Amino acid sequence: MTERTLILVKPDGVRRGLIGSVLHRIERKGYVIVEIQKCRATEEILAQHYQEHVEKSFYPELVEFMTSGDVVAIVAEGVNIIHGFRVMMGTTQPTDALPGTIRGDYGRDWDNNEIQNIVHGSDSPESAEREIKIWFPNLK
Repeated sequence: MTERTLILVKPDGVRRGLIGSVLHRIERKGYVIVEIQKCRATEEILAQHYQEHVEKSFYPELVEFMTSGDVVAIVAEGVNIIHGFRVMMGTTQPTDALPGTIRGDYGRDWDNNEIQNIVHGSDSPESAEREIKIWFPNLK
């Protein structure tokens, strides 16, 4: 089934010059880039995007990290891309992510207890639809 997903290259990935590496992996897999933009995340966008985390203790640090630099937001399309990209990303914790995944190859643990793991990918068709509308409100 062809579907769309939202992919974010987070500020750590942008700072480290990994945008091209992430795009290369997406395209090498055969997925199609539908839309792409480089932007600065706002607290308002992040409150919508991370709505399930707003009341959690780690949320302020997450917002601080996500607003610390530019983000590259991508809408990509392909057969089973939501699951496929999540496999490509690797696990949330960079140290636990397998080699060959984005987080396994490029992620690392930092001394400040922040999870800076390069990318985000939607976790379900419902999340993808909601997240795409947040970051690309004019996309049909």
